[in-house]
Amino acid sequence: MERTKDPAALASICKQIRRHIITMTGSAKSGHPGGSLSAVEIVVTLYWDVMRHDPARPDWPDRDRFILSKGHAAPVLYAALAECGYTPKETLNTLRKIGSIYQGHPDKRFIPVLEASTGSLGEGLSAGIGMALAARLDKRDCRTYVLLGDGEIQEGQIWEAAMFASFHKVDNLCAIVDYNKLQLDGFVKDILDLEPLADKWRAFGWHVIPVDGHDIAALQKAFAEAAATKGKPTVIIAHTVKGKGVSFMENSPKYHGVAPTPEEVELALKELA
Repeated sequence: MERTKDPAALASICKQIRRHIITMTGSAKSGHPGGSLSAVEIVVTLYWDVMRHDPARPDWPDRDRFILSKGHAAPVLYAALAECGYTPKETLNTLRKIGSIYQGHPDKRFIPVLEASTGSLGEGLSAGIGMALAARLDKRDCRTYVLLGDGEIQEGQIWEAAMFASFHKVDNLCAIVDYNKLQLDGFVKDILDLEPLADKWRAFGWHVIPVDGHDIAALQKAFAEAAATKGKPTVIIAHTVKGKGVSFMENSPKYHGVAPTPEEVELALKELA
């Protein structure tokens, strides 16, 4: 696969990933388009620029690790894996179908290149800490990245993991909060408000980087700052828009877990042309 640091080239890849998300969820008639669309720039920047990985050597011991803790956003990860060459693009539209490798949540039994099976919310950060600590013990300089949902971090296990990571100075770990401010039942602020979110992470001993989660250049700078930060883990609070890129899906609670209709698929693909 080709790697690039050019934000314009990465933006073009983002558009293709969004098209995949729309067609996959539309074909499945189920899934989670909103939170997949909000995370596109984060995932693309990681896979096409930041992370050290090789589709020809998926078991390379020195690869960087990525965990999609918000496993319901599987379409964005599946699209990225397929575009990178890890999995087949031609079967992406079998999402959520019986026998498909593209299950409703990431499952290592179907896609062995995944670092973890995820979807039970709250667990990904703990898994990522384990991988980061293992790399330290093995004296490998690989890094671990964990993408968290904002609704997900209402889970208590996230904060236990956050406390552990800072206490043990796990500085080869970077968490990213996809802060689109919506969750299954509505707006995060109305269900269990997270604010002041940056101060919470700082109080737990983390280096905190707030960023526009759709600004690729800003994300590149944030990931570079995270890699340069020593002695503590880093969290990037990525302010995003749920359903980003499709006007009628943006900032709408409906599309957390409702797939686009055939007519909506057609409209969305026109916007993403």
